[in-house]
Amino acid sequence: MTGTVNNNKKPRRRYTSATRSEGARRTRQAIVDAAGAMFVERGYASTSLADIASCAGVARPTVFAVFGSKAALLKQVLDQALAGDDAPVPVAERPWFQPVWKATTPAAVLDAYAEVCLVIARRAAPLFEAVRRATDDAPEAAELWTVLQANRRAGAEMVVARALELGPLAAELDPATATDVLWIFNDPAHYAALVSQQGWTEDTFRRWLAAMMRNALLPAPPAQSAPE
Repeated sequence: MTGTVNNNKKPRRRYTSATRSEGARRTRQAIVDAAGAMFVERGYASTSLADIASCAGVARPTVFAVFGSKAALLKQVLDQALAGDDAPVPVAERPWFQPVWKATTPAAVLDAYAEVCLVIARRAAPLFEAVRRATDDAPEAAELWTVLQANRRAGAEMVVARALELGPLAAELDPATATDVLWIFNDPAHYAALVSQQGWTEDTFRRWLAAMMRNALLPAPPAQSAPE
C-alpha cells in the first residue's frame, strides 16, 4: 500500500532567530569577561574552565563547546583586549589607530602611536602580566607569550616604516634598530608600572611615552644660537 503526500504541509523553516544569535553572543562575551578577570586575579594555571563557567553563569560544557580549550580562551581574551571588541578587524585598521596613518611628520606618527600604546595597555596590561607569569608552568602560555612579543615587534616595525615615509630617523639608527627601540617602548608593562603602580595619570604617561619615542628615534632638533 502506498501512502499519500500531504501537499498542504508547510516546509520546516531554518531557525535563524536574531534573539538566539544575540543570546549566544552575550554568552560568549560573559565567558570572555569572566576568564579575563580570573586569569588576572588568580593566574592562568590556577583557573579552570569550571571556575570560569561558574563565574560566567554557564555550564562547563558550554565553555568547552564555545572555545575548545583554556588556551584558546586565553588567546580570545587577549585578542579582544588588544582590539577592543570581538569584531574581525585588525588593530591597524581600527579607528583609534588611524591617526598613525594620517600623521604628516615622523614626530606626529610617534605622538599618535603613543596614544595607541596607551589605549592598548589600558585594556591589556594586566593580561600581558598574567601570561608572562604563566610561562614557566604552562607551555601554551609560553607559546602565546612568544607570539605576543613578535606581534609587538611587528607593530613597531610598521610604525617605523610609516615614520620613514615622512622623514629621516636619527643618524645612528637603521630601521631594524629603530624597530627594536620602539618595541621596548610599546610594552604594556610600562603602563602597569607607571600608571597602575605609581599612580601617573594617563595623560602624563602618554606625554612621557611620546617624548621618549621622539628622543630615541628622531634627529635632534637644531641647536638654537644664543642671542647676541
